[in-house]
Amino acid sequence: METLILASASPRRSELLAHAGIPFEIQAADVDEHCGVPAAAAVRLLSSRKAQAVRALFPSRWILAADTLVELEGTVLGKPAGPEEAAAMLRRLSGHTHQVYTGVTVINPNGELFTDSDRSDVTFGDIPEAEIAAYVRSGEPLDKAGAYAIQGRASLWISHMAGSYSSVIGLPLYVVRKLLLQAGYQLADA
Repeated sequence: METLILASASPRRSELLAHAGIPFEIQAADVDEHCGVPAAAAVRLLSSRKAQAVRALFPSRWILAADTLVELEGTVLGKPAGPEEAAAMLRRLSGHTHQVYTGVTVINPNGELFTDSDRSDVTFGDIPEAEIAAYVRSGEPLDKAGAYAIQGRASLWISHMAGSYSSVIGLPLYVVRKLLLQAGYQLADA
């Protein structure tokens, strides 16, 4: 298999891709992550921006990029700006079902762009204030969309999930596989 460029500094995305057995190198994308569209469209747009930014540095390589956003009742919850915002997000998520959208973009060496997204629904039980405060103090929610990591301590609050676990982490492996195949990537050595 050819080595991809993963346009992300996320250790979680790296872990998922490594577990899938896809060889990759990391080149974080530096792009403006603000856009005024709903989360379902924003993740596709943002993953495309990231892929194109890295493609400019590596024009003849395979590029893979992703972006994840949390949405609750029409409000997008990105990465919190600090501890107070993280706590406020967790209070809003407490006792509710929210959506996690992850967009994925693949650019092949010919410059063809392939993009898609995934949606998962995640339900939190009621979260006591003391647990929110302890979680925020741990630092775990500070660089995560929606201020939580499903694979971390926040898993204790999730009563139900419908969708892709890897997507909620930040890289829906089924979508990655589908796009890589559409783009002509060989997932198995012939």
